[in-house]
Amino acid sequence: MISIVIPVYNESESLPELYDRLTKVMVSLEDDYEVIFVDDGSHDGSSEYLDRTSAEDAKIKVIRFTRNFGQTAAMAAGFQHASGDIIVALDADLQNDPADIPMLLDELEKDYDVVSGWRKNRRDTLFSRTLPSRLANWLISKVSGIRLHDIGCSLKAYRKSSIEGIRLYGEMHRFIPIYAAWQGGRVSEIPVNHHPRKQGVSKYGLSRIPRVLLDLIVIWFLDKALDRPIQFFGKAGLYSLSLAFCVFLWALYLKLFEDVSFILTPLPMLVVLFSITGLLCILLGLVSEIQMRSYFESQGKNTYKIKTKINL
Repeated sequence: MISIVIPVYNESESLPELYDRLTKVMVSLEDDYEVIFVDDGSHDGSSEYLDRTSAEDAKIKVIRFTRNFGQTAAMAAGFQHASGDIIVALDADLQNDPADIPMLLDELEKDYDVVSGWRKNRRDTLFSRTLPSRLANWLISKVSGIRLHDIGCSLKAYRKSSIEGIRLYGEMHRFIPIYAAWQGGRVSEIPVNHHPRKQGVSKYGLSRIPRVLLDLIVIWFLDKALDRPIQFFGKAGLYSLSLAFCVFLWALYLKLFEDVSFILTPLPMLVVLFSITGLLCILLGLVSEIQMRSYFESQGKNTYKIKTKINL
């Protein structure tokens, strides 16, 4: 079965056309499917349309939030309730083209776990959308090591097995291919169509940049230090203590050989600052180490993921 997950927030004008186009595509595939609309607190008539459509078409499933929780939460809810072995996600604003779904599924059949859409000819404003997105994609690729041209494109196809156990917070739905790759999944990217918005108002803008950057820091930390935080914070602490020791030696040299009093330089203050910072980093690493063990052991999680077993 194929599960289509679509977050919806005030897209009443786009939903009828989206439903018609998506239904034609899925019927043509001749595979069993379901469409899960996640109503993220809409108040423009989207809820009423989804109620009517789901009553007429049993393949339409609706999850309705009590208020607006954001696209990441909507994606997470849709993934959690999906019944299919393959999950396809796309936006409800018709900028993603449902006609590209068969192409994503064909690529997925080439032994990939995630296929990400690439809006190669993006139909958005240059300075508020396209240019910031290109810079973000470059930075995310550098930090994560996963080379994708368009990490923010919602149109993606996933094998459900490749994203099981992934928990999404903040704006992290865009980082799912990175999570999957870190767990050994194979990720591909193919160009897809992108259309200018015809109806409704865009929910994206420059205000998302700080949130994406902060989530990127979290992603980087999870990759580098989730299962070994003492190594991350401990190294920072040792570097800081080493720097404090070097500054102390420099201050001592000035005092003994240059006759420069301690109080005439900021070096003693720097020694204290770097020493306290180093000790705090090491203590933070120890606390994080305890929390990490609690996280894995209390939930029965492993620090590894097995692909296959033989004679076991």
